[in-house]
Amino acid sequence: MKKKILIIDDSALMRRVICDIISSDDRFEVVDTAHDGVEGFNLICRNHYDAIVLDIYMPRMTGLELLMEMQKSRISANVLVASTTTKEGARETMLALEYGALEFIQKPESVLETKSDTFKSRFLQLLEVVAGVDQRKPVLPREEVKPVTPMIRKSTTPVSVSGKKLIAIASSTGGPKALQDVIPRLPEGIMAPILLVQHMPKGFTKSLAERLNELSTVPVKEYVDGEELLAGHVYVAQGGKHMKAVYRGAKVCVVSSDEPAREGVKPCANYMYESLRDCPYDEIICVVLTGMGSDGTAGIKSLREKKRVRIIAQNEETCAVYGMPKSIVATGYADSVVPIDAVAEEIIKNVGVR
Repeated sequence: MKKKILIIDDSALMRRVICDIISSDDRFEVVDTAHDGVEGFNLICRNHYDAIVLDIYMPRMTGLELLMEMQKSRISANVLVASTTTKEGARETMLALEYGALEFIQKPESVLETKSDTFKSRFLQLLEVVAGVDQRKPVLPREEVKPVTPMIRKSTTPVSVSGKKLIAIASSTGGPKALQDVIPRLPEGIMAPILLVQHMPKGFTKSLAERLNELSTVPVKEYVDGEELLAGHVYVAQGGKHMKAVYRGAKVCVVSSDEPAREGVKPCANYMYESLRDCPYDEIICVVLTGMGSDGTAGIKSLREKKRVRIIAQNEETCAVYGMPKSIVATGYADSVVPIDAVAEEIIKNVGVR
């Protein structure tokens, strides 16, 4: 049976282009279209869709307002957001993911680009993932996710750490929302640097880092190429580049690599984990969160050959897509398999706080 798709976009041309792409794949069928959020919301209230393709900027009710309305009404739906790479567009995309969208795709700058094989292939790949997610999972209002309340201001004099512990997090589909249940719960003074690979294209990871920083006690940033890793700081991999840690003298620094995508992703968590083999940390806390595929597993396997490793995986029940955690759990290496709201506690338990 074909998956039923709803397209919500104020551009008649874009609705036509997306409809043509979806109709070219016999796994999917566009059963409805809407030209704004109000019309879309009314359709969602009356019908079931396997996936919704949602534009952000629309008259009467924006895509973000629609997602907020769905959360208030406890309506569960699998949403793929079509986004722009402008600074404002990237921030709106992060908020859309926060309000329940599962994934996003970057809108090409011209209609001609939407007809490229690259865009078509990526779009259909994401649509397949989004349409396959279990919609029976409960819809939680955003306000129920409570970040840690900072007791003191973020430190401006962090401690350089070498030869102790490091936390390395990998996430993909559903990751931005899951990360808001992890990073804000980490206390200031956690005694390890934190590397974070979230599968995202160029132009969006800075907004992800900024949003997490707003919600967190620990400082979060998209790293600057070549900067030293400091305990109690979160370094987000740059979209469209691999991230690796390198040992330079008495310091461990984080640097970019423009090598080809691996397993179809860039940044790639395997690349990050493999780079930690030669860094002077005694123990690496590897955290694998929601996401499609198996990125992270091969890198952690390689890392285990040279380092003491502690592995924390998100459980199936709280994953948007149980792919990456399932892969590492299947190896038998995972030390803890826990709900997303228990991940931070597991990290703290294994690292300690200053």
